[in-house]
Amino acid sequence: MFLVRYCVLTVVSFERFVYNAPARRNTILSTEQTDISLTGQPKGDVRQIFHEITQLPRGDMPLAVFCSEFLNRVVAAMDGSGGAFWTVEGGMLTLAYQINIQDLNLKIGEANEQQHSRLITHITGGANGAVLVPPHSSFGGDTDDKAESGGNPSGYPLLCFPLRTELETAGMIEIMLRPGGSGASPTVSQALLQFFAQSGAVAVDYFKNRQLRNFADRQSLWMQLEDFTRTIHQGLDVKTTAYSLANEGRRLIQCDRVSIAQNFGSRCKITAVSGQDVIDKRSKTINLLGKLATSVVRAGEPVWYSGDTANFAPQVEKAVDAYVDESHTRMIVVFPLMRAKKTEETEEERRKRKEKPEKPFGALIIEQIEDRRESEGMKQRIKVVAEHAGMALGNALEHHNVFLMPLWKFIGKSKILIAARHLPKTAAAFVLLAVLIAALIFLPWKFQIYCNGTLEPIRRQRIYSPLDAEIKKLYVDHHSLVEGPSVAEDGTRYRGTTLVELRSSDLDAAETQLNGERQEVLEKILSLTRMMQDQDRRMTDYDKADLAGQMEQAKIQLATVQQKLAIFETQQKPDLHITSPMDGVVVSWDIRQRLTEKRPISRMQYVMEIADLTGDWQLELAMPEKKMGYIGDSKKVEFVLATDPSKKYAGTIIEVHDRAEVRTDLGNAGNNTSGLNTVLIKVSLDQKELLPEILRPGAECSARIDCGRRSLGFVLFYEAIAFVQKNVLFRWF
Repeated sequence: MFLVRYCVLTVVSFERFVYNAPARRNTILSTEQTDISLTGQPKGDVRQIFHEITQLPRGDMPLAVFCSEFLNRVVAAMDGSGGAFWTVEGGMLTLAYQINIQDLNLKIGEANEQQHSRLITHITGGANGAVLVPPHSSFGGDTDDKAESGGNPSGYPLLCFPLRTELETAGMIEIMLRPGGSGASPTVSQALLQFFAQSGAVAVDYFKNRQLRNFADRQSLWMQLEDFTRTIHQGLDVKTTAYSLANEGRRLIQCDRVSIAQNFGSRCKITAVSGQDVIDKRSKTINLLGKLATSVVRAGEPVWYSGDTANFAPQVEKAVDAYVDESHTRMIVVFPLMRAKKTEETEEERRKRKEKPEKPFGALIIEQIEDRRESEGMKQRIKVVAEHAGMALGNALEHHNVFLMPLWKFIGKSKILIAARHLPKTAAAFVLLAVLIAALIFLPWKFQIYCNGTLEPIRRQRIYSPLDAEIKKLYVDHHSLVEGPSVAEDGTRYRGTTLVELRSSDLDAAETQLNGERQEVLEKILSLTRMMQDQDRRMTDYDKADLAGQMEQAKIQLATVQQKLAIFETQQKPDLHITSPMDGVVVSWDIRQRLTEKRPISRMQYVMEIADLTGDWQLELAMPEKKMGYIGDSKKVEFVLATDPSKKYAGTIIEVHDRAEVRTDLGNAGNNTSGLNTVLIKVSLDQKELLPEILRPGAECSARIDCGRRSLGFVLFYEAIAFVQKNVLFRWF
């Protein structure tokens, strides 16, 4: 025991000498010992190994990789039997990496493992610098009592170096030297201690750099957390808060996607997804994610999925499998969101909370799409984000659910209007508003009803097909002049201009049948005549009477057939020629395209329109039925043509139809009234000489009918007033 203490004191004094001479750290052997090398190895190789060791702390190397690289080089340079790299985790020494440590365990045996553990624990907690522990040595009590003492029960000399920074003890390096090796020489032992001490200083530098990186990461994390909390708590709007949680939470957690789900009744719906401004609610992925959030919220426990669903509830397992199969997500975490608990609760509040636990109002969903591994500290960051999300979103929902919240906000903002510096402006605004309201109520204004219509000639007529037929020939075109029926001086009647010639297979068949019947009757009469002439002497009186009767019957049949042919020629056959019923102009468009040869046409089908453009014109308005109540006895009309809205024309109402109809051929100017229930109003033109010289039938017009004088407010908002009276006041009162 005294020998161990002496060795420790010697090595500590030597280590202080080494640390007080920084210029000597890069020197493995002193200048006086240039001919001596470590364990007989070439001195240049040792220097190269030490140079490689000094380069290890400079990179951002993981701890496991550093331990293996460092320990392999140190053991090789010192020609040791093995070694171990111990790290402190949670206040306990943990074996991070080892080389041939089983040899030491075989030498120690199970009974002496505790003694070796006390040795490394003692050196880690109390020693400074490198410590050489001789084989079969002990300390801390009777050497025979191995359960109480610590030491090196093996036959290997042990070199130990505790890794201690200014803030903490990071671990320890343990090297197993070969028993009876070259290290027994005092000069070589000093070189070994010097090399080992300098290598340990390199390991300490690595842990210092690691601490600095941890401090930098913590500083960055604190800054991100500060930005996160500032962003999500800066407002009480539910939608804005949800999107802030999704986007800022994704940056803080460092995952692929974060989604927010909220309770709507008994189901959860996705209200925000990181990186998306708009959510497609019909998307299958979004619906499955909502079902997953619903099942987790009902269970009330967080779900951490990274490939295994064996420990999940059946409904949660089913929802997870369905969503993962659709989205191919590698890792997903669903965290139920609950409002933050009060820091100070009374006994009554605590009892009520236990009797009736608060239910989650939503869920925080974190996804990893490419990698199922959790990054360092992800679980802790998820818990932090979930806690803040429950607080921020819970406050926003509570604020949103306050009764008449928009009204309270308006009242709160209106306080600034009566402040001293704003009071004159507020008074002026109220006076202006009062004047405006008074003007809307008491100021009379000209009330006019607007509608659409067309300008049409008074004399016009539409032509329809008189029967089912096909077009044989077309004789007119658009803007062709036609004449109507006329009577000559001698009383002869002439039909109008032929417009279209038709061909009817039914009429042709009927004419052929009548001609056949007439020919048949004529042949019968001719046969009876011959019989009466050839057999006059040989016939009895009865036969003669019979032939005379047949002859008389045939003559009657002939007269009937001829009468049918006359009717056909005078009444039905003329229908094959459609003639003009009046003098005028063909005003229909695309006649040649519509009435092509051999095109079938049905009975009462529209063919064309003829109008007298040289006669009088009138305005035909399609007034919506809902506005007819405002017209009354008013007659004055003012209108403009669509071709020249700068000129106004006057007219007088001459006829209002008694029937409201759905018209689809009017109202193409301005507001379309097609499909509305409208009333036809005919208006005569007061100043015909002011109208354009060329007028086109169907010219679109916008008209307004003078309905007297009403208050300005009624004139501006009469449609809104009628809507309220019809849909609100009438239904409720």
